[in-house]
Amino acid sequence: MVIVGGGLAGALAALCLARRHPDLPLLLIEAGPGFGGNHTWSFFDSDVPNAARNLVAALEPVRWPRHRVHFSGREREFAVAYNSVGAEALDALVRARLRPDQYRLNASASHIGPTEVTLTGGETIRARAVIDARGPDGPMPGLELGWQKFVGIEFAATAPEPDCATVMDARLPQLDGYRFVYVLPMSAQRVLVEDTYYSNGPDLDIALVAGRVRDLAAARGLAGRELRQEHGVLPILIGGDPDRFWPSDDPLPRLGLKGGFFHATTGYSFGLALQLAEELSGLPGPFDAAMLAGWSRARFRRHWRETRFFRLLNRMLFHAAAPDRRDRIFSHFYRLPPDRIARFYAGKPSYTDMARILSGKPPVPVGAAIRALVRR
Repeated sequence: MVIVGGGLAGALAALCLARRHPDLPLLLIEAGPGFGGNHTWSFFDSDVPNAARNLVAALEPVRWPRHRVHFSGREREFAVAYNSVGAEALDALVRARLRPDQYRLNASASHIGPTEVTLTGGETIRARAVIDARGPDGPMPGLELGWQKFVGIEFAATAPEPDCATVMDARLPQLDGYRFVYVLPMSAQRVLVEDTYYSNGPDLDIALVAGRVRDLAAARGLAGRELRQEHGVLPILIGGDPDRFWPSDDPLPRLGLKGGFFHATTGYSFGLALQLAEELSGLPGPFDAAMLAGWSRARFRRHWRETRFFRLLNRMLFHAAAPDRRDRIFSHFYRLPPDRIARFYAGKPSYTDMARILSGKPPVPVGAAIRALVRR
């Protein structure tokens, strides 16, 4: 089996396959010099499937026993753990658990088929099955999307509260949609400050937003030496045609963003990537392209059905709320009890949760909300 793409989804899938099927001929191909790129993945405990807890523990996440949110007129602190894993931890674990013959770095694919991969240098690798786990290389056809985009800078600075993560602070000028900041103390002397936007378009002026991050850090006494910088643009699923995005006759198995596997409202993929890696490694063999293509597409269709409620909320966010008033929707959401919030982020809200999320005084104009709810 060949997995093309050594980001989060591809690397986790390779780790789970190598653990459960040590005799499986496996090759993980990554275009860059390391696995995972330059990213930080954050998650709540409830996002992690039970079967994957040992794998997550091996990644040694930074863990905060409590987290906090701030809005104009609302502040809450939760005794609920929040976690982050950096790409360097994923890279180290892949190199430790896979044999050198099971992965290749700096190997970009120019063509991928169900049973072969051609690298940019002309080499062709043939396999019983090839999985495409690369990120999207452009628009995601058939999907209506909003975007969560961000720039983060990690500073050498003293964390005011090393045991508490600020996951959403919207007490900022609301620019380019809904804007908020993360403040994550990665250690007592390292703090990640990340400026984030829920926007209609994917364009991100990295230099401009990095300047805002530096200003935020300076205003909060966190502007020390810069240790690293990261940025990202994550899709937020509003609607679309799943059959156009993934036609039934597509013979290529997919994982990760390439397969539409991300939380519809946050764009995050850590919990879902873990779940799919465990499910893939638990499939009955022998693995072949046709079986994996059928499984992965069926799994996407199931994910599409399970995200119907999230797409409804996203229509309200992007179609019913004025861009500079979207913070009201999140403030309204954070009135809920912690267990309901946790199930929402885990992608598993109950029917009662859904009713409670939609209850109360609407944070958007009623007419606009109705038009958004009936929109497809």
